[in-house]
Amino acid sequence: MREPSAHRDNAREDAVRRATGEPPAEEAGTRPRREATLPQLGFVGMLRWAWTQLTSMRTALFLLLLLAVAAVPGSIFPQRVQDAFAVETWIEDNPTVGPVLDFFQLFDVYSSVWFSAIYLLLFISLIGCIVPRARKHWQQMRTRPPRTPRRLERLPEYGALELEADGPDAEQALQDAAGVLRRRRYRVDVRPAATDSRGRDVPASVGAERGYLKETGNLVFHIALVGVLICVALGSVFSYRGQKVLMEDEGFVNALVAYDNFYPGTYFDEEDLHPFSVQLDGFERVFDRESATHFGQALDFTADVTVRDGVEGEPQQEQLKVNDPLTIGGTRVFLVGNGYAPEVTVRDGDGEVAFSGPVVTRPDDQVYTSMMVLKVPDAQPEQLGFVGLLLPTAHDGDTGAAISVDPELGNPELQLNSYHGDLGLDEGEPQNVYVLDTDDLTALNSRELEAGGIELSPGETYDLPEDMGSISYEGTIDYIAMDIHYNPAQLYVLGFSLLALSGLVVSLFLRRRRAWVTVTTTEQGRTLVSYGLLARGEDFRLRDENIALRRQMEKIWPVRAPEAEDDEPDASLHDRPTDRPTDRPNARPTDRDD
Repeated sequence: MREPSAHRDNAREDAVRRATGEPPAEEAGTRPRREATLPQLGFVGMLRWAWTQLTSMRTALFLLLLLAVAAVPGSIFPQRVQDAFAVETWIEDNPTVGPVLDFFQLFDVYSSVWFSAIYLLLFISLIGCIVPRARKHWQQMRTRPPRTPRRLERLPEYGALELEADGPDAEQALQDAAGVLRRRRYRVDVRPAATDSRGRDVPASVGAERGYLKETGNLVFHIALVGVLICVALGSVFSYRGQKVLMEDEGFVNALVAYDNFYPGTYFDEEDLHPFSVQLDGFERVFDRESATHFGQALDFTADVTVRDGVEGEPQQEQLKVNDPLTIGGTRVFLVGNGYAPEVTVRDGDGEVAFSGPVVTRPDDQVYTSMMVLKVPDAQPEQLGFVGLLLPTAHDGDTGAAISVDPELGNPELQLNSYHGDLGLDEGEPQNVYVLDTDDLTALNSRELEAGGIELSPGETYDLPEDMGSISYEGTIDYIAMDIHYNPAQLYVLGFSLLALSGLVVSLFLRRRRAWVTVTTTEQGRTLVSYGLLARGEDFRLRDENIALRRQMEKIWPVRAPEAEDDEPDASLHDRPTDRPTDRPNARPTDRDD
């Protein structure tokens, strides 16, 4: 920044007075003190400064780190987009902290205002970094290599070769050196002998440079990172995700009303649902039956399904496995769970069938001891509720209570408690299907009551106390839990991620190097080729490049050995150990010197 005019004039006047032996003007009282006028930044200047700060690489790295930190609460607290009921339960269990966290959108992290602001600023910062760097890189690729230094021996790597008398002349040697550099993938510029502005002779030389792909890889990495950000954003607004529990011999049609849970993107349209259907034909579980320490552990799950792609698609038999999803028209179907569904029939106090069908249970351990909750709001004269366990292979334990000893259906048994009263479903508030709130209900059956609990085997019926009806256990079928995902940008995210990885590898392993070769004629009439190497940045393999370059030159030229000469040329004409500090000007000797 230039010095303000007032300070500049005062300094010039004081310098003249000191040169003549007079005191400064302010001390002599001949000049009043003048204050410097600072320039005003202004609104436009402030915007320019803010844009410069935002588009710096340091800011981009900081925003990238900040985005990673901002995503941490999404893995700590439940998110509404995944489980809205879990969020409400968390807030109810933490009445003091819950509303505060909800105010700061910590239960909607990835759609919150502050997370979106960081995401958008990172996007703008990356673009602001990429555009000027790409323009500068394009200009550098089109410009000639830098001019040849006058003293190549000052470069970190240097070498010289004196050719035999029958070797090529200076012009031919220059062309040969250019060819060697081209084969080493250098960009070459051949420069004839000339005279500089001071009238000094400049020998013919070759300027070469390589490693432009390093910056290209760096730019590709950043461009691909922007592509990933764009695709992730587009995928989040146009995608959808849902869950469905599918019973054996039951079918699922990809329609909005068929989902148990559905989470659409911001711009989701129901017409985006690809028409297909899935029917569960059978389910097979494989358990460990040989190991003594892991007996009964699940080894494999296989769902045999019939898939129809499109309204008029032909039925196809497929297998759905864990970590092996089905892809149907861009929609992916995952197997995420399974269990048993006992088929029960409940009759109310009037003898009418109030419920009939399978009930989804939730496995709680490796032997598939499953929690069962059944709510019967249509029962008369009062609503009925059941809660208990399904034991796939029931066995009387040491305490007298039955337990399951095997995950297979060897001796299935239902152990239930029954209740009557208001289930709270008529109020319109959503409830967890796996939880029965018994605070406002009256118990009919339990171990604490005289009637005892309900124990049913397949084909048995139990009459409820107080003429409230009956419950029958008909049998047991399998069910699977499916996750259904649609993300139109998923493959593009993968492509840009691979592109970013490729660009990063290129930028890390390539080195930017410059090389110069000069060709002169010695007093004996022989051709002398001198070359020097310089790395842009830290390059530990520059010495290897020197050796490789010299070997290729020795293959095409008859090089004269220094010891064969009668009058030894100056030592600076030949290779020297460049790793010694004394080879550089003004270097201090160390204990490595001879």
